[in-house]
Amino acid sequence: MVAPSGALSIVHTESSTGWGGQENRTLNECLGMRARGHRVTVVAQPGARLLERAAQAGFATAAVRMRKSFDLPAVFHLAKVLREVRADVVNTHSSRDTTLAGLAARLPLAYPGRRPRVVRTRHLILPITSTFTYARLPDQVVAVSHAVRNYLLSKGIAGDQVTTVPTGVDFTRFDPGQTTAADLRGELGLPADAVLVGTVAILRKKKGHHVLLEAAARLRDDPRGAQVRFVFAGDGPQTDNLKARIAELHLQDRIFLLGLRRDIPAVMAGLDLFVLPTLEEALGTSYIEAQAMGLPVIGTRVGGVPETMREGETGLLVPAEDAPALAEAIATLASDGQRRHTMGEAGSRFVRETYCLERMVDGMEALYRRLLVA
Repeated sequence: MVAPSGALSIVHTESSTGWGGQENRTLNECLGMRARGHRVTVVAQPGARLLERAAQAGFATAAVRMRKSFDLPAVFHLAKVLREVRADVVNTHSSRDTTLAGLAARLPLAYPGRRPRVVRTRHLILPITSTFTYARLPDQVVAVSHAVRNYLLSKGIAGDQVTTVPTGVDFTRFDPGQTTAADLRGELGLPADAVLVGTVAILRKKKGHHVLLEAAARLRDDPRGAQVRFVFAGDGPQTDNLKARIAELHLQDRIFLLGLRRDIPAVMAGLDLFVLPTLEEALGTSYIEAQAMGLPVIGTRVGGVPETMREGETGLLVPAEDAPALAEAIATLASDGQRRHTMGEAGSRFVRETYCLERMVDGMEALYRRLLVA
């Protein structure tokens, strides 16, 4: 075990094989910790996107098949990895790898010194079915927002067991001064005075795109919405349903599906207003990224979303599944360019101070060191 002030050996585990905000936060933390001189190893299932991207970024990686939550070969394989890298901390990210890596870190006589400390990061605000992987296996649970922490406390997890470390954003990617805005008006054949309202999210029902369609239909008959046009960046399982609903509402000239875009900062730079009427969100990094690009934002009063903005100053909040309220909020900002500008400037200052990547890494590093001297 290293001295509290020395370089740490940190292992991140993940049983999910896909890619999303959870995996993106994990990789960003790995990058931040390596920049501070710590040794980082990433362990995930064969074929996992995180494993692939970590290897591309030059991290040590290990592929461990995690077939189920109680998989003895996986536990022993993970214990072997932890011993080989002389892990000080193992940070787990999903239920399955938390069980497996938590058991591996606690195997009797498996480690020559003190066992690795176990940290579980909770990225979601979905209901939990068991407190075992929160109250028993980890030494500490990290919540990505105060809303997630409060939910865990409501399920009986002790307050001193949960630390909030909000997700940090790499603002070097979201700098309007260094980003050439996508010419969305030219690309879509829209007039120069069109007010572009955009959302960036996977097309899943919980993201609330269907509510935005209903709001757009209401705005068609509102003089304040005459110049408003909507762009959706992203793809996903709701694509066909959204296309059908757009046709039913006769919104083909007002709503445009951009599909999956690799130039999200450029897309955001081409917008006038960012809106995401999500139904459920642990935090909502897309609101943070949009504000970093100087955009006012409209979100919903769910989960950690209210934490990502200052209501009335950098953005507006509406109830979830409330198309009339959403339409009114959009109309209010779409018709007031000066207010959008003022809110955008305030939002950029707010998120760069509150949600910078360095602040997240500071929080995680401080937690790791605290556990090692406990």
